[in-house]
Amino acid sequence: MKNILKFIAISLISLCGFALHAAKPADAGKKAAAAKCPISGKPADPKCSVAYEGKTYTFCCGDCRKEFNEARANSLYQKIGGKAALSAAVDLFYKKVLADKLVNHFFDDVNMRRQHNKQKAFLAAALGGPEAWIGKDMRKIHANLKLKEAHFNAIAGHLLATLKELKVKPDLIDQVMAVVGSTKNAVLNRK
Repeated sequence: MKNILKFIAISLISLCGFALHAAKPADAGKKAAAAKCPISGKPADPKCSVAYEGKTYTFCCGDCRKEFNEARANSLYQKIGGKAALSAAVDLFYKKVLADKLVNHFFDDVNMRRQHNKQKAFLAAALGGPEAWIGKDMRKIHANLKLKEAHFNAIAGHLLATLKELKVKPDLIDQVMAVVGSTKNAVLNRK
């Protein structure tokens, strides 16, 4: 569990410099030729769509729509409660982080409103949400931060406390931490 906590902490620190560009879903009013199926990449049929978390996604066929719906239902993102739960978790997490003198200085010059949004977009994508993302190289972003294990452990503790406070099931907490924690070596500039 300690290793998982370490992984997650560094991953969360890593996001302070991320530039995320979420793929925008097709709006119902756009022409079919302009929209692409998020599953196949083929032109989407506006008659073959689904609404999910306030956005409309269009697909080329019923099979792709079915695959999308199954992926949503089976995703860790959905199992933890989707957009609303992730939003609450990130907001509570940053309250804890910003109150911690060991790590809050990493966020001194960070626009926290943007940071919250970046974190939510990153975690949603990492946990199987519907939106794609592209981020900058984490090694470059964190090269000058001089992050240490103590920073990692502090962040991990805040994340764990947040997830427990929000009554996330222990097996889901472990899964979340494992997914996000996979960036530890890149963030710490280790091989």
